[in-house]
Amino acid sequence: MPLHLRSSPSLKSTFLNILRQNLGFGSRSHVTRHIRQNLPHDPPLRGSQNPIRGFCNTMAEPETLSSFGQHEDASNHQVMDFPGGKVAFTPEIRFISESDKQRVPCYRVLDDNGQLITNSQFVQVSEEVAVKIYSDMVTLQIMDNIFYEAQRQGRLSFYATAIGEEAINIASAAALTPQDVIFPQYREPGVLLWRGFTLQEFANQCFGNKSDYGKGRQMPVHYGSNKLNYFTVSATIATQLPNAVGAAYSLKMDRKDACAVTYFGDGGTSEGDFHAALNFAAVMEAPVIFICRNNGWAISTPTSDQFRSDGVVVKGRAYGIRSIRVDGNDALAMYSAVHTAREMAIREQRPILIEALTYRVGHHSTSDDSTRYRSADEIEWWNKARNPLSRFRTWIESNGWWSDEAESDLRSRIKKEMLEALRVAEKTEKPNLKNMFSDVYDVPPSNLMEQELLVRQTVNSHPQDYPSDVPL
Repeated sequence: MPLHLRSSPSLKSTFLNILRQNLGFGSRSHVTRHIRQNLPHDPPLRGSQNPIRGFCNTMAEPETLSSFGQHEDASNHQVMDFPGGKVAFTPEIRFISESDKQRVPCYRVLDDNGQLITNSQFVQVSEEVAVKIYSDMVTLQIMDNIFYEAQRQGRLSFYATAIGEEAINIASAAALTPQDVIFPQYREPGVLLWRGFTLQEFANQCFGNKSDYGKGRQMPVHYGSNKLNYFTVSATIATQLPNAVGAAYSLKMDRKDACAVTYFGDGGTSEGDFHAALNFAAVMEAPVIFICRNNGWAISTPTSDQFRSDGVVVKGRAYGIRSIRVDGNDALAMYSAVHTAREMAIREQRPILIEALTYRVGHHSTSDDSTRYRSADEIEWWNKARNPLSRFRTWIESNGWWSDEAESDLRSRIKKEMLEALRVAEKTEKPNLKNMFSDVYDVPPSNLMEQELLVRQTVNSHPQDYPSDVPL
């Protein structure tokens, strides 16, 4: 006999009760109203067709059906197939804990003394790559120190160092390929350095001269390079994250053997763009690597005031993203984690979240005095006990790849090159005033032309207030 709603009264009553209980209707009348609104106007179902499947459309093909179509697993426990997979029922009022009892462990390869940890898993690096990683970390440190001092001398308007975070910069860049697209925050100049951005190019940007690719429109340290697949830095926090996901999805659609990589700080996780980007990436299965530099501070805001979760790594799981926590001061661990993440992102077409634990030894920027919200002793301890350069140097020296003589030669050479780049950039002419109004519209609109006219009139009226080294 075919199942039909107008069969026997007892069957109808039982059927309505089951639907009310399983679909959450308040009464049988609500069930009846739902059925009348959604029942297809087709002939009665026959044979193996089951009307319950029409109403319980979240149920998958069952192995067995008990009563009226409720699923039972091998243990005789009822489950429901809901979008995303089977969901088990429980009679207990059980809330998910706000955090696990134990924090997510941090992956590392080298201990604080630069010694290889027994049975550690890591991606092998050649002598050439290892020496370049260390050399670029030293170069980044020297560049930061010289630019910082230049700003304090009044020669630059602004600067932000990456001191303490050199391993995240350089080791992550070493694990990528030139085809991978970078969406930085503002503390990743080491990625550009690894890719071939010269000290002169860094200096040109910081001084905003006519050789600056941004034509003087950006603040110092807001680097960018089309040639090196490094999108220009934007000062607004976390806005680069959704852009990186979009770029990653484009790479996926074009079947490119590349991924997008984006960097951000712990403070960026409080922005809506962070959450939108992670969800966007997970749903679209975009090959993008999110690298969070959790350095403990978002300017003067400590992580304890930023979130209550176990750092950033646990946020990935909430969005369905594979995640790992890494010692950001261990160059070998960073290289291995990013190298592995890149392979997974491209091969499996999925996003990856990396939380790199580190410490910002320098001030947030030259506009900040970090000793007002953290102790000098704390800063000094991290700089000495957890220094990423000294740890990695110990390891390459133990392999016979580095020496005191090589160290001295490198530091002397880089300092000379940096001072020369500074001298040249400072004396190079500034971009023409017209560049303030170009490169946006093919034909400038009338309001923009009016603004340029007003600026030129102001300069002519008050020449003493206008920089003499900017050509008109």
